[in-house]
Amino acid sequence: MSRFTGESVERVKEAADVVEVLSAYTELRRTGTRFTALCPFHDERSPSFSVDPQAKLYHCFGCGVGGDVIKFVEEKEGLSFPDAVEALAERYGVELDREQEDPRAEEQRRKRGRLVELLERTAAFYTHFLWDAPQARKARDYLASRGLGEEALGEFGVGCAPGTWDTVLVRGQQAGYSVAEIEAAGLVLKSQKGRGHYDRFRSRIVFPIRDARGRMQGFGARALTADQKPKYVNSPEGELYSKRRTLYGIERARPAIAKAERAVVVEGYTDVIACHQAGITESVAIMGTAITPEQVRLLAAYAEQAVLALDADRAGREAMLRAQVVAQGKRLRLRVARMSPGEDPADLLAGPAELAGREKFTKALEGSEDLMMFHARSVLEDGDLATPDGRDQVLAELGPIIKSMGDSVEATELRRMLVDRLDTSPQIIARRTGVAPASSDDVSQDEERRMLYSQRERREQALLAMCVRSPADGRDFLERLRPEHFSAPVAARARGWLIDHLEEPTQGLPREDEELVSYITEITMRAEREPAGREAMELSLLELDLGQVDDEIASAETDGGDPPVELQKRRAELTERIARAGG
Repeated sequence: MSRFTGESVERVKEAADVVEVLSAYTELRRTGTRFTALCPFHDERSPSFSVDPQAKLYHCFGCGVGGDVIKFVEEKEGLSFPDAVEALAERYGVELDREQEDPRAEEQRRKRGRLVELLERTAAFYTHFLWDAPQARKARDYLASRGLGEEALGEFGVGCAPGTWDTVLVRGQQAGYSVAEIEAAGLVLKSQKGRGHYDRFRSRIVFPIRDARGRMQGFGARALTADQKPKYVNSPEGELYSKRRTLYGIERARPAIAKAERAVVVEGYTDVIACHQAGITESVAIMGTAITPEQVRLLAAYAEQAVLALDADRAGREAMLRAQVVAQGKRLRLRVARMSPGEDPADLLAGPAELAGREKFTKALEGSEDLMMFHARSVLEDGDLATPDGRDQVLAELGPIIKSMGDSVEATELRRMLVDRLDTSPQIIARRTGVAPASSDDVSQDEERRMLYSQRERREQALLAMCVRSPADGRDFLERLRPEHFSAPVAARARGWLIDHLEEPTQGLPREDEELVSYITEITMRAEREPAGREAMELSLLELDLGQVDDEIASAETDGGDPPVELQKRRAELTERIARAGG
C-alpha cells in the first residue's frame, strides 16, 4: 500500500477543523479555550470528553481514548489510516503527495481508480436512461407505484439498464476502456460459448452501491417483470464489491446516524429510499441477506445502537443472534422493531396509506426492544408451554443465550419472564440459565477506568505533563528520570518519546503503538492543568524516587530478608524532604 508523505499528512491535519469533524458525532460546548462533550466512544452522563481546537487533539478522561483528527476518523468511521487521510483531504481540499511506492502497488491503485471511474460513468448513463428514455417508462411507472418520488430517487442515483445486449459494453469501449476492464468492473459477462461479452444488467432498475466515502462499488438491479429471473442481480464479488461488507445507503446515512445516535437497518433498496424520503435518514439496508458480522462492524463505527427492521422469522432471528456476538465485542446494541409478517418499510412509508403507515413504522422503531428480549418473546410465543416437554425445549433454547448475557439487567428481566411464563420455580430457571449472584464490588466503566490508575501512576503522568507544559525545565527532569521510576511500562516509553519530541509531543507518533498514542495525547491535554515551575516538578520527582525505594524494599521483603539499612535511611530521608517541600 502506498504511503503519503509526512508533509501531506501534516497539511491534512492543519486544514481539518477538528471541532467541525467531531461535532457530527457529539454536541460540543465551549469551555474556555477548549470544548467538552459526552464521549462518542462510551456511555456517560457527565461530559469527560475534551477537544483542543488549537492542538487539534481530543481525549476522554473517562475511557481513555484520544488522538488527533485523523485518528478520530479512523475510529468512528472504521477507516484505515490512508483512507482516513484521503477522506479528510477530499473534505478540506488538500492535495496529497505519495512516497515512492512499489510499481506493482501503484499500478494496482491506478487500475482500481479506472474501475471506479468506469462505474461512475455507467451509473450516470443508467440514471439518464431512466428519466429520459421512452423504453424506461415501465421502470418509472413501477417506482411511482411504490410511492417513491423523483427527488428521493435522484439522491440515490437510481437508474435503469436498457434491454439491449451490448449498450454498456460498447459505450465503455468508446470511452477508452478495454473489455477486460469492463468485465473486471462487473458490467459484462462472457458468453457461454466464449465468443464475446454481453451486458450483465438488462431491462432492470439499477441501484448504485457505494462505500461509506461515496465511492462506487457496484450495482444492485431489480427485474421489471414477474417472469424475469432472478428477481435481483448484483455486481459480482470482487476487488471493489463484497455484499457481506456492504450497507446500501451508508454514504448518505452516515451523518444522520451520528446525529440520531442510532442506525435503522432494513432489507432492501426501496426500503432505504422510502425511509429517507420519510425523513428517517439514518437508514441503511443489508440488501436482502441475513445481517453479517462485517456489516455489524461497519455499523459499530458510526453508532452505539442499531434498530433492525427486518424479517424476524426463525432464520432471521438466528442470523441476528450470530451478529449479536460480534456486536457485543464492538459495543453495539442490537434492537428489533417488530414488523408484521410480509410487511416492509417501503410499503408502509410510501404506500396508499402513507401517513398511517409512517406512524405505524415510527411507533415500531420507538417501541423496539433488545434483540435478546425480542428473541426470547418470540421463542415463548412459538413454544408449546402447555406440556413439560415443550417448556423444557424453550428452556433448552433460551438457557445458553441468557447465560451468555452475564449478570445484566436484561438477563435478570428475562429470567423473571421465564419464571412467570413457564410457571416454574426461580431456582430451576437460575440453574438452567447459569445465574451468578451480583458482586457488591461492581463498578461503572468510568469508575473502573479511574481505578486502573494507581496514585503512583497518576504522579508519573503528572510529572510528564509538567515536562510538556514547561519544556525548558522539563528536558532536565526527563534526563533525571530513569525507567525504574515508572510502574507503568507505557509511562517509561512515553518518557523516552518525550526526550526526542518534547517541543511537539504529538507529531509523528507511531500509530501502531496505540497505547503510547493515547498516553501521550492524554498527558499533552493534561499539561495545562498541572502546576508550572521547578518546585512542583522537584516534588513530583521526589515522590517517584520514594516509589522506587518502596519497590526495592518490597522486593527485599519478598525474598524473605530484611530491607537493607541504607534503603530504610533513604526512605526516611525522602519522606522528610517531601514533607518539607509540601509544606
